[in-house]
Amino acid sequence: MNIENYLSDFIAAQHQKDPAQKVFHQAVEEVVNTLKPVLERKDVYIKEKILERMVEPERIIIFRVPWADDKGEIHVNRGFRVQFNSALGPYKGGIRFHSSVTQDSLKFLAFEQTFKNSLTTLPLGGGKGGSDFDTRGKSDGEVMRFCHSFINELYHHIGYHTDIPAGDLGCGPREIGYMFGQYKKLTNDFTGAFTGKKPNWGGSLLRPEATGYGVAYFAQNMLSTRNDSLEGKTAIVSGTGNVGIYAMEKLSQLGAKVVGFMDYDGSIYDPDGINEEKIAFLKQLVFKRRGSLKEYNKTFKHAKFRLGQKTWDIPCDVACPTACENELDEKDAALLLKNGCKCVCEGSNMPCTPSAIYAFQQAGILYSPGKASNAGGVAVSGLEMTQNSMRIYWTREEVDQYLKRIMNSIHNSCLSHAEEYGLKGNYMAGANIAGFIKVADSMLDQGLV
Repeated sequence: MNIENYLSDFIAAQHQKDPAQKVFHQAVEEVVNTLKPVLERKDVYIKEKILERMVEPERIIIFRVPWADDKGEIHVNRGFRVQFNSALGPYKGGIRFHSSVTQDSLKFLAFEQTFKNSLTTLPLGGGKGGSDFDTRGKSDGEVMRFCHSFINELYHHIGYHTDIPAGDLGCGPREIGYMFGQYKKLTNDFTGAFTGKKPNWGGSLLRPEATGYGVAYFAQNMLSTRNDSLEGKTAIVSGTGNVGIYAMEKLSQLGAKVVGFMDYDGSIYDPDGINEEKIAFLKQLVFKRRGSLKEYNKTFKHAKFRLGQKTWDIPCDVACPTACENELDEKDAALLLKNGCKCVCEGSNMPCTPSAIYAFQQAGILYSPGKASNAGGVAVSGLEMTQNSMRIYWTREEVDQYLKRIMNSIHNSCLSHAEEYGLKGNYMAGANIAGFIKVADSMLDQGLV
């Protein structure tokens, strides 16, 4: 069989089946286009239709979410849970509350999650969920009523041995708390059915920091392959949510100077770089007050707020996109390369467009896909589940050591699989191949289910 023709026909069939699901198709193509050497070596994957089975979710749950605002007006949102693949274990993946949430976006995220969880070496399948509800501008009471309504339906489909949701964009410890409380009331069962809980009632220390810290650890590992480190490097980050802020914190602790970051309103250029005082200000601004970066340069006078601008034109050695999918395009990539960027380490899911990735790979700089470099969050979620099962708490230092170990393992797995299949140094191919083989072999072992 001609593998290239098979893959081309496979991709065409996916477009024909769901023509409107552009983001999902992008994620599938990114993986499929790296698998040729694997399929050439082991044609059982083709004979057993593993790809055809792997791109179909095992289950998608769609439901209405009615709730009342503080004035008593009724609103109706749409809720989803995409349970994509359970070959490695119970479904695991976040819940996203944002106006951009669609079935397409959640299928993409759940597909990515399947490979990401495979890379962590933890026994977890892939899933994702959420709603087109936006928490911004809502009171605590409104968010609570929405979360309770959301769980009134979702609780039928989740559980410690079935599907363990976590937080994601727009869904932090507050939302997890409201959802867990309603889940506990409905099931009369206090189990680790959610991760991202607050530490005082079952959460893990270092869970909020985990994804961002993991990004920094992965960037450090990437640079080490070229006998380099983060020490003295200039860095920029995009998002200023959990991932972005904690990536900045750890990048700084590892010796980098973070000079640029952004939010919905625009970007900050701070030539002096981030320090502990500025990180503390950002945590208060974003996590407590849910404010805008417009306030940052009023406190730190050397910084400049740039309305409606991204960070990618700011000269840097290391760039970490941590906001949302397709935020960094070909033009942004050209700016980064022109200004001497040496390393792009993704902190969110598929933030770089295919043309941007191609530009980075052609230029020969270090580039890692989010399914590898942002896996720290789900890794510590897995550690939270372990602590819940054992009824113990690990210290921050213990969790951090586990996190470093897992990120090192993912990094090494990406490189070793890329080299084994003749793609030395290609982190994207290595991550896709490593994640695919583990899930595919598990599907073969379990038969046609």
